Amino acid sequence: MADFLNTFFFGIYPYICLTVLALGSIIRYDREPYSWRSGSSQLLRRKQLMAGSILFHAGVLIVFFGHLVGLLTPIQLFDLIGISHGAKQMMAIIVGGVAGAFALIGASLLLHRRLFDPRIRRTSSFGDIGILFLLWLQLIIGLGTIAVSMGHLDGGEMVKFMYWAQGIFTFDLTAASYVADAHPVFKLHLFLGLTIFLLFPFTRLVHMLSAPVRYIWRGGYQIVRSKHPAE
Repeated sequence: MADFLNTFFFGIYPYICLTVLALGSIIRYDREPYSWRSGSSQLLRRKQLMAGSILFHAGVLIVFFGHLVGLLTPIQLFDLIGISHGAKQMMAIIVGGVAGAFALIGASLLLHRRLFDPRIRRTSSFGDIGILFLLWLQLIIGLGTIAVSMGHLDGGEMVKFMYWAQGIFTFDLTAASYVADAHPVFKLHLFLGLTIFLLFPFTRLVHMLSAPVRYIWRGGYQIVRSKHPAE
């Protein structure tokens, strides 16, 4: 039973999540383009929003791209440029720990603002609060993995996840086996991260895929409303 669950959650579930992420985002953008937004509530408690947003976004971007590069870069490349597994492990702990802490503080401010300001709470959907809570929880679990990682400073544990992540993208049918004996906190971190990918197309997170580059060269003015002739 344990082998089946490990194969499902880390060998099959990733493909379900990534497929829903890709197709769901495309379908939503095509069918509901006006819902493709962050749904900002910046007019309310603006100072707390700005502080939380800056800390959260800066920290999450570093964590996300750190995971992306760290997990998907071929191990042979790190060996070729002379970065040992242990050094990579320490880099991940230090950089990821600092960035994760910033992101967690920011997420806590944003979640507190959503939950405890009555006006913002009334304008927040279940999805708004739910996805923010999941991100907050994921950051806590991610920081919790540091304590376990400190017991594997040789980098061996990280190598397992590199083989697993690269195995998923190369359709390695044995990818799930690479993390079979991983610590439960790492498995929970992976599962929740995949679940966030699964929910991504149905939440405000889709705005991450839209960089407003066109505003740099957009000409003219934005018309907010037409002025009535009698005014």
